[in-house]
Amino acid sequence: MKNSILTLIFICCFAATQAQNGNRIYRTEFAPYATRHEAEARKRTNDEFYRPFTPKVFATEGGVAFSGQEIDVPYPWTDGNVYLHLENVGSSYTLTVNNVVIAQVEDYVTPADFFISPNIKQGQNAIILELRKGEASQIEEVQFDSTRVPFENSYLFCQNKRSILDYTIELVPDSTRKFGVLNLDIIAQNSYNYQEPISVGYDIYSPEGKLLDFNIVERTLQGRSVDTVRLKPFIYHTNTNQWGEGVAPLYKVMLFLKRDGAYKEYIPLTVGFGKSELKGDKLIRFDEEITLTKQKYNATSDRKTALADLKKIKASGKNTICPDYPQPYWFYEICDQLGLYVIDCANINAPTKSDDRRVGGTPSNVVRLKNEYLERIKAMYYRSRNHSCVVAFSIGGESGNGYNMYKGYQWLKSIEKSRPIIYIGADGEWNSDKVE
Repeated sequence: MKNSILTLIFICCFAATQAQNGNRIYRTEFAPYATRHEAEARKRTNDEFYRPFTPKVFATEGGVAFSGQEIDVPYPWTDGNVYLHLENVGSSYTLTVNNVVIAQVEDYVTPADFFISPNIKQGQNAIILELRKGEASQIEEVQFDSTRVPFENSYLFCQNKRSILDYTIELVPDSTRKFGVLNLDIIAQNSYNYQEPISVGYDIYSPEGKLLDFNIVERTLQGRSVDTVRLKPFIYHTNTNQWGEGVAPLYKVMLFLKRDGAYKEYIPLTVGFGKSELKGDKLIRFDEEITLTKQKYNATSDRKTALADLKKIKASGKNTICPDYPQPYWFYEICDQLGLYVIDCANINAPTKSDDRRVGGTPSNVVRLKNEYLERIKAMYYRSRNHSCVVAFSIGGESGNGYNMYKGYQWLKSIEKSRPIIYIGADGEWNSDKVE
């Protein structure tokens, strides 16, 4: 691998400016399971379509470190959709796959997913990361937890070209407030050039483990297309299992996809019954106002420690967690399980010049950074939107106000129709929803 690595160092140094982030995808964070048993246990035993990604630093040059790993790709992967999930990278980075620069990423804090199929081949594949100083460090003044293991929870996985691309899910009261409605959108994709029939479905279980409903829908997808299967079944007796402050019953949902009568993938989910929405100036759940008692907290390096910390926070009387940046996926799962509220926050933290509202003063009013702001807000939103615990979003930490924050608020409002956007740095301006 040594010769190929030296070649890639040269390519990374001179081709990085040509990198485009079009291969980065914004969606719910998930990797499907091949069998129902593994999906239910959340444990992979012999999954041939999943590979941990654990690169090692092999060279440094001029303050830049190069970290990489060779991945042996079997033939079936070349006829599928291959994704790379990166987490705990530790610095801004340029991603290169087999001599092709895939993306330049400034926000190393928020986990990121990339579609790398066009650059993957059968046999050995070199995945290289150029770890470098960020070009947007002025909006990352909050210290990220450096105790996390580098590249922990980073991986590659392969899906069939007929697969589930994304989903949205919520279990909300119906208009009579007597039953629940499972609002489930399953986004299926067909990456072949010709039309293909598929079947997607779900089953849902009560917190006590009783099967409540199931369904499967057949669709024919045109070549190179996606389609959304929208399901809205009534789920009865949900009022006895309301998710909220102090109680956290969770319903288990299993998504699956079939082709030619065979199950191809499973995605395990949990969802709580209830809906948080902004009505006037108030945050409402089950037609009653929620009072948020907040605690700032960023997850520590491991799930066990974070669970203990969050239990202590809840026992102290706090009900709302306010992180400084997007957290590991398991953080939101813990908050779901504990019945804690979360105001999720994009990784935008620039307090130093927050009072300078001149054009070019605070980074939030530097127009050339607009796309970076929007990318971070988008990445935050799509990762956590399906969690019951997330009752509001923040477009950043206290980072002043200006053009970039206005655009971030407008984008998030255009796609999030229910939950409020709370931004402390708005300082009374229009780009923050008032929650009494």
